[in-house]
Amino acid sequence: MIRPRAPDAPEGALRVSWAGPATGLAAQVLLLAVVTQAAGLGAAGWVVGLVSAVVIAAALARGLAGGADDRLGPASWVTLARATLAVGVAALAVDSLIRGIPVALFVTIAAVALSLDLVDGQVARRTGTESRLGARFDGEIDAFLILALSVHVAPTVGAWVLAIGFARYLFLAGEWLLPWMRAPLPARRWRKIVAAAQGIVLTVAAAGVLPLGLVRALLAAALAALAASIGECVWWLWRRRDVPRERTRDAVDHPRERGPLRTGIAAALTVLAALLVWVALVAPAEPSRFALGAFVRLPLELLVVVALAVLLPAAPRRALVIAAGAVLSAIVVVKVLDIGFFTAFNRPFRPVDDSGYVGIGIETLGDAIGRAQAHIVAVVVGLLVVVLLAVPVLALARVTRVAAGHRAWALGAMAVLGVVWVGLRVAGAPVASYSAAQLAVGEVQAVQAGLHDHAVLARLIARDRFQATPGDRLLTGLRGKDVLLVFVESYGRVAVHGSSFSPGVDAVLRRGDAQLRTAGFSARSAFLTSPTFGGLSWLAHSTLQSGLEIDGQRRYDQLVGSDRLSLTRAFKRAGWRTIADMPQDHRDWPQGRTFYHYDKVYDRRNLGYRGPGFGLPPMPDQYTMLALQRFELANRHRPPVFAEVDLTSSHTPWTRIPRLIPWDQVGDGSIFGRIAPAEATTASLFGDAERARAAYGHSIEYALRMLFSFVQRYGTDDTVLVVLGDHQPSTKVSGDSAGHDVPVSIIARDPKVMAQVAGWRWEAGMRPSPQAPVWPMRALRDRFLSAFGSSPAGG
Repeated sequence: MIRPRAPDAPEGALRVSWAGPATGLAAQVLLLAVVTQAAGLGAAGWVVGLVSAVVIAAALARGLAGGADDRLGPASWVTLARATLAVGVAALAVDSLIRGIPVALFVTIAAVALSLDLVDGQVARRTGTESRLGARFDGEIDAFLILALSVHVAPTVGAWVLAIGFARYLFLAGEWLLPWMRAPLPARRWRKIVAAAQGIVLTVAAAGVLPLGLVRALLAAALAALAASIGECVWWLWRRRDVPRERTRDAVDHPRERGPLRTGIAAALTVLAALLVWVALVAPAEPSRFALGAFVRLPLELLVVVALAVLLPAAPRRALVIAAGAVLSAIVVVKVLDIGFFTAFNRPFRPVDDSGYVGIGIETLGDAIGRAQAHIVAVVVGLLVVVLLAVPVLALARVTRVAAGHRAWALGAMAVLGVVWVGLRVAGAPVASYSAAQLAVGEVQAVQAGLHDHAVLARLIARDRFQATPGDRLLTGLRGKDVLLVFVESYGRVAVHGSSFSPGVDAVLRRGDAQLRTAGFSARSAFLTSPTFGGLSWLAHSTLQSGLEIDGQRRYDQLVGSDRLSLTRAFKRAGWRTIADMPQDHRDWPQGRTFYHYDKVYDRRNLGYRGPGFGLPPMPDQYTMLALQRFELANRHRPPVFAEVDLTSSHTPWTRIPRLIPWDQVGDGSIFGRIAPAEATTASLFGDAERARAAYGHSIEYALRMLFSFVQRYGTDDTVLVVLGDHQPSTKVSGDSAGHDVPVSIIARDPKVMAQVAGWRWEAGMRPSPQAPVWPMRALRDRFLSAFGSSPAGG
């Protein structure tokens, strides 16, 4: 790694030079011990960490012995700190090949190491301690850190990403085999940017915060840039293979004499900038449309901006570049957000509505991986957004500046390409594109629609034919019944039809129908079209409860601030005790009182659970249902109960699925800490769609088996359940073309209850067929109140 001691070095240099490396070695061993305490570092991680630490210490000592100064400068101490962190990253990376590791810890150490890379160079320049050894040491630690990151990412992304990690060592092999490759290379800002980009992109990939397709595209671009950088180095060395070493070193120290090389690098940067602008304009905003053909398009926007830049004077041209670059950066960010929202929620990003999900997303991520780690991920994503905003502006500025400097050539090229574009457009070829402009216009229209939607929803809220209905005319057909509105997390149509896991779910439903019949119950089922997909469950809950389409956070906030009659409030007005059983919540929920009018809200703080969490779900569904039975349904002298119950064991990422146990053994839930879950996987299922789908299917099977068992054991003549999904699972499970339909079933023992919904024409049993009725979810409230009550006031 570090060059050997020069022949004329002092005899004592080797002895003295061990002071710094020994300190680094001790720090690296200490870090490995700390990582072991925090993450349980395995034997493989320890071996790799110790070997790496010893090699770094020996190589650094040998390099120090080769110079006149046997001490590390201030900048090299910073680099030594980076080396210490890189050893930790390498140990964790190797351990991740064998077992799961804390991703947040891994990403944090890597991010700090990358951040320190911005410090050591500045320290060297400000203290006047720049040296060839320091530069070499810095470069080798960069390479080692990138290798460790690529080893960690490779199992998820593909073995090809190891080319990024081994690139530097292939270059070193070339130095060993070919003497002409040992000449010193001139400093290049481009080379530093490319090296930094490798570490940043690999760290983002390791964090797992972006869709896998986008991560692969970013890594492929990083590898292409790295290949170009190495190719430029090799070409520079090859052209000077016959030049004496002294003249080569002189060329490095006097860069003004590198006219042809500088011109070649400038041309390469211009081509790269043009390619970046091109990709930013034509890249699709939907993951399902990512294909080579999507990028083989001629963007009209690029032709127009370049032509205007060539024709305008310098000052207006700069203004144009700033404005157009800002728009292009915004388009890039919107496309990345669209890709993320299509992956998670099967819809594009809504600029007005979705900005409110940042805090919710960080909080949800904190529940899954810890609050501190969630904020670290948020910082990494924030840095990525800054990069996405800056790079398009810089790239467009370079393209327009070069075009303006070659006015005649640029105008001719734009004219020819413009004619080609018009011809292709007339011929109807999709190659002639103006998709970026369409996206920008669409975003402006989406903002206008979002701002106007407040008035639209206000009118809908005011039109409620049940608002003034007195309690004695509401829900008369359910008098004396305990009505449980049970939402099964992510229970979508895909669970019962047309998927690799639906046969298993269907088998559970068939057995459940038999169990219900044995207990004297019957069921009827259909589908509801949820307003959301993949997440944001509260939008589905509020839609069903209010009878209005609540498909975004702004609509939700407006609804819960109104006096719209919720289904819960209707039951309360009619004399029911109203309960919310919501194990996922862990803080006050004022809307439960002010809008829904619950008499009692049970959440994570007061359900009495003393067992372990199951990934993001804080407790098994079995405990959630049993707590409702204990606290409310088992009381003898009480009014009838209406309860909304949120079952969360089927919540993504489906990493730990509980085991269904005898009800009398559940206790306070601590037993779940003493028995193994029915299934346990690691977070790596995020990169394995097949495992994710299988785990999702098993989680739905568990939730349904638990419900059937609960009805068998605790159901009475006065028990009525409405069981439904809140939304489909994410596109990783559902696929890109899945709709928003979710199964819904009504279960009761009293035949009079089922007779009152006969007009709905729902199908018998718990499994709706593909031909079953499909209603908007917002329609159920009014049909439910109509079926089980007298005519509304004025109706």
